[in-house]
Amino acid sequence: MPEYAVGIDFGTTNTVVAIARADGTVTPVTFSHAELIEDIFRSALCFWDDSSVRPRRIEVEAGPWAIDQFLNTPYEHRFIQSFKSFAASRLFQSTQIFAKRFQYEDILASFFSLLRRHAGAALERLDGPVIAGRPVRFVGFDPDPALALERMNAAYARAGFPPVDYAYEPVGAAYFFARRLNADATILVADFGGGTSDFSLMRFTLGADGVTARPLGHSGVGVAGDAFDYRIIDNVVSPRLGKNASYRSLGKILPVPNTYHASFAQWHQLTMLKSPKVMRELADLVRHAVDPGPLEDFITVIENDLGFSLYRSVSDTKVALSGADEAELFFSAEGIEIRETVARRDFEGWIAPELAKIGQALDEVFERSGVGPEAVDQVFMTGGSSFVPAVRRIFEERFATDKLATGDQLQSIASGLALIGLDPDPARWRAPL
Repeated sequence: MPEYAVGIDFGTTNTVVAIARADGTVTPVTFSHAELIEDIFRSALCFWDDSSVRPRRIEVEAGPWAIDQFLNTPYEHRFIQSFKSFAASRLFQSTQIFAKRFQYEDILASFFSLLRRHAGAALERLDGPVIAGRPVRFVGFDPDPALALERMNAAYARAGFPPVDYAYEPVGAAYFFARRLNADATILVADFGGGTSDFSLMRFTLGADGVTARPLGHSGVGVAGDAFDYRIIDNVVSPRLGKNASYRSLGKILPVPNTYHASFAQWHQLTMLKSPKVMRELADLVRHAVDPGPLEDFITVIENDLGFSLYRSVSDTKVALSGADEAELFFSAEGIEIRETVARRDFEGWIAPELAKIGQALDEVFERSGVGPEAVDQVFMTGGSSFVPAVRRIFEERFATDKLATGDQLQSIASGLALIGLDPDPARWRAPL
């Protein structure tokens, strides 16, 4: 058995790293930021053009340090988040940042390198197994899993990691939860991330050599917490910022194109609107708008990079709705104030299409495995969206309530992946390449 193993849960929104040691203990890798010790590293990058030095150079930061730069740097910057969503897309090969072309692998390698740097001594020596998570189904149009893993392998290698093995993210959680078992059991793990919802059905057997497992079925869908946030944005915030507004043109009253407000699907995409061309178009719409005020506020949000603060308010509202029938969404900055009461009933209506897709993906597990829900002994739910009452009802409709359990919402996957690295036969847990 190796002395230790590293598990990496690289997520759409957050990344978590854990280290498992031969004695069975698992500890999260921590990061010291702003006098706080954190065990979550935001999956984000901020590039900025430092004009104070000669020759001028492009600087980059990751995690919470990237958010600091995004909010505070006086220089022109480019903030990138949710880049995991493009891993399996052949349509995304590269992007230009300050006249320099970055391949997708360049972006990913920058993130993993900075993750290691900020982890300090914890990831300085990497001579043990490294097990990284991967979703059951990558997001995007016609995703190519082989391409995604090829890109991640290249990025990990450039960041100084040894060859990496991959396991399905819910399998990592299953391995972590399996330590609680005291009898043979059929386990369903539901992992709700920022970009994907993944499900794994496994049969665990306890024997003299420990726990063995047999995968029965996997499924996933590119729908999760980020989509829930966007529904609140689209129904509550965007109308306050000019969505569905009208403008005058050639004697006619026309609707403002919805393409601008569609960028709220991810808050950082608002920076893409901060181009001279788009800003000129929006200014022209303001001049001819029937009611220019909301569009003026929309421009203020873009110009002052208020998307992060706005989305944080939205996320807080979503979390509050998990424990109350209604919650207030409040946002105030740069003269803009949005104060709306959001009812859980309305929120659940807005996310109905996403809930249906999650339910379909869950049912696919049983269709593929030939095992019925009644055969499941325990359901482990992990990830922030597992607290959303409408999501939980999907499971209560299929399983007895006493079968549902939750674990460490953010650490379970990385911890399980690290423990897999110490397994005598880690290959049996490996996801297909």
